[in-house]
Amino acid sequence: MKRPLFYSKILLFGEYGIIKDSKGLAIPYNFYNGALKMPDQTDESKQAEAKKSNQALAQFAIHLEKLSSENPEVVTFDIEQLKKDISNGMYFDSSIPQGYGVGSSGALVAAIYDQYAHNKITVLENLTREKLLQLKNIFGKMESFFHGTSSGLDPLNSYLSLPILINSKDNIEPTGIPSQTVNGKGAVFLLDSGVVGETAPMVRVFMENMKNEAFQSMLKTQFIKYTDACIDDFLKGNVKSLFKNVKKLSKVVLNNFKPMIPSEFHALWKKGIDTGDYFLKLCGSGGGGYMLGFTEDIEKAKKTLEGHKIEVVYQF
Repeated sequence: MKRPLFYSKILLFGEYGIIKDSKGLAIPYNFYNGALKMPDQTDESKQAEAKKSNQALAQFAIHLEKLSSENPEVVTFDIEQLKKDISNGMYFDSSIPQGYGVGSSGALVAAIYDQYAHNKITVLENLTREKLLQLKNIFGKMESFFHGTSSGLDPLNSYLSLPILINSKDNIEPTGIPSQTVNGKGAVFLLDSGVVGETAPMVRVFMENMKNEAFQSMLKTQFIKYTDACIDDFLKGNVKSLFKNVKKLSKVVLNNFKPMIPSEFHALWKKGIDTGDYFLKLCGSGGGGYMLGFTEDIEKAKKTLEGHKIEVVYQF
């Protein structure tokens, strides 16, 4: 039986800020995806990977069983069927890179919920704000197995496969984003750091920094301010204003989120701000994985960033 595909996501704006109620904007990124599969659908080259994934699913199932028994009012799963499928070798076949900030665990969580949750909220329903928050809450509890804590946004994005606007913790809605300009000169791109980032340690660094009043103040008066402005500009298609605000945001991140930026990229980050060829920001929690870039001239940015792996995700 062919199971549905679940896609990766990109949090365009809002990383860390959404922990403190800033706005956020997440979009599905269809370049990467994953699906639950049985071993009879596995080609030989993937067998080791499939086995590893199957073992991880067995651990995840224990978490879900606990979740079902401790929070039956939130969500319950067909644990018996899940365990049976896992013992028959089921695994998550995914092209989504792990530790890259594009939602690898989110897609898995969405796939498991879709297949095994009782009374699941489906994508075809009229998705009221209450239902979205309910889904986000369920996904947060499921995904906490991987990150310690989770907002539930990555799985929500993957499950719905729609852009999601986060207005605040309790106010989220699907949103439309301006259609892309084919062969547009301006672009949003992913820049590969070449190292895997881990979410939990980065979040710990952030929470530690939050104990500092100056950091708190910066977050409110600069980071959240520019994040919210970028989202408004992006959704309204105000490209000129967007780049002004992205530049400010890029500066704030470089000055205040250094541990989240791999050290070998500090100079490259600054170079973008100084030349105006591109502006970088975090993609997810940072510490490695992808960084997000914004440029008004993608060809120019590619030249400046020669030798680095770039993937264009959106064109203006």
